[in-house]
Order: sequence, then C-alpha cells, then structure tokens
Amino acid sequence: MSTDAKQPRILSERTFKWFLNLYPPMLFNRVRIVEVGPGIRYLRVRVSKSLLTRNLHGSIFGGTIYSAADPFYAMMYWQILARRGDRVQAWQKSGSVSFLKPASTRLTLEFSLSDQDVARACDALEKDGRYVHTYRTEAVDLDGRVCAIVDSEIYLRKPRSGQKEVHAF
Repeated sequence: MSTDAKQPRILSERTFKWFLNLYPPMLFNRVRIVEVGPGIRYLRVRVSKSLLTRNLHGSIFGGTIYSAADPFYAMMYWQILARRGDRVQAWQKSGSVSFLKPASTRLTLEFSLSDQDVARACDALEKDGRYVHTYRTEAVDLDGRVCAIVDSEIYLRKPRSGQKEVHAF
C-alpha cells in the first residue's frame, strides 16, 4: 500500500476483501465479500440470514440488504482509478431500493465494472472533473429469485487543490 500523500492508496484484492469483511457495519450486518476479481473490477457479496439480520417476519431486514449494496461501486472505482495513478474522491451520492419479495434465504449481490464503464468515468473526470452514474444491483436468493433491486448513484470527482482523496483505510 502506498503511504505517499501524493500517490493514491492502493489495496490488494486480498486486503480490500479483508478490511471490508471486518468493517463493523458489514460484519454486524452479516455482509461478506466472498469473491474479488482482478483489479477489483468484480465483487460477489453474500448476505447471511441470522438472528442479527432477521426482521419480525423472519426475512432479512431491508436495511441489511441495502447496506450490502451501499459502498461497493464507489469503492471499486476508487481502487480501479488508484491503480491508474488517479486520485479521486468517491462516494454514493444517493440510492434507492425496491423490495420485490421477502428474503427468506441468504442473498447474493454481484458488482461489476467493465472497461467501458471505467473509460466513461475517466473521460468525464478529465473533461468535467466529476462523474455521476447510477448502477443497478439485484439481491438474489438461493432459489435464483430477485428479492430486491438497489439503484446506487455514484459520485466521483478529482480532489480540489490541496484536498486529499477520500477513503476509509
């Protein structure tokens, strides 16, 4: 990992997974990254049903489902762009969730960024200094049924003069 303030902080796939799996909001919501693709361009996340994540009806609490989708696209962009040598501030600007059916089994969510997605972001950052885009993620149960759809609006921008990149680690 880089410690130079002028260089973006780069995490290995293993460190990225380890830190997030131990991060308390993820840990206590039973949200676990189970797979990280090369360059952090792909993530597979699992939400376990447990005493900590069950609502009064016995299904997975909606807030837990939303927390499983909340940070990942912004964090993926932060790391992808860091590998290119670009410092960015990245966060989720807004989000919404549509619950389609009760989640009575564990859920899987997948996040993926293509070369085209990254190129589009880089072009906008170069041209406008910022990038805003909405990504859709499905929370799928063990039977392959979509229980919830989460839309995450991601905001990226180049740090202003004197500002540091924003990151959790």
